[in-house]
Amino acid sequence: MESDAELVRLTLAGRRDAFSVLVGRYERSVLAVARSVLRDGEPAQDAAQEAFMAAYTQLGSLRNGKLFGPWVMQIARRAAIRMARREKRLVHCASDDQLSSVTAKANPGETSESLLHAVTKLPDSERIVLMLRHFEGMDIREIAQVTARPVGTVTKQLSRAHHRLRKEFEQWND
Repeated sequence: MESDAELVRLTLAGRRDAFSVLVGRYERSVLAVARSVLRDGEPAQDAAQEAFMAAYTQLGSLRNGKLFGPWVMQIARRAAIRMARREKRLVHCASDDQLSSVTAKANPGETSESLLHAVTKLPDSERIVLMLRHFEGMDIREIAQVTARPVGTVTKQLSRAHHRLRKEFEQWND
């Protein structure tokens, strides 16, 4: 499997198929980032597509090809924010108290939706490592490489994210 840096180099050399591999590698993460801002699937897909188009056209400005993952996720976040502003779609997250009261009444089928809502409320750094770990199936070292963070930082952020979610579910069960 070729590294992100190698795929970036090949793309800049004119190999479009190399960029397709990068898109396949990061499409779920980019979509998750866009969805965390827009809270809606269809606009999030549009923002993700816009992010990949922007990444392709701006690829020459990326100084370190190893950082393609975090770079494209930042582009996706900015694209989603722009889209939200254009369409006045910014959704204000419910307070912890509001979320607890709503989810306490939730039936088991709504638990997944409640969990996803709780994940979107995590701080960006924790949400990203959690999504990469559980949605993308990356191990800690891969996440550290993609996010350009030390392994210890990723481990701590993942631990904090799990702790916050555990506390949220404990509140739901009370």
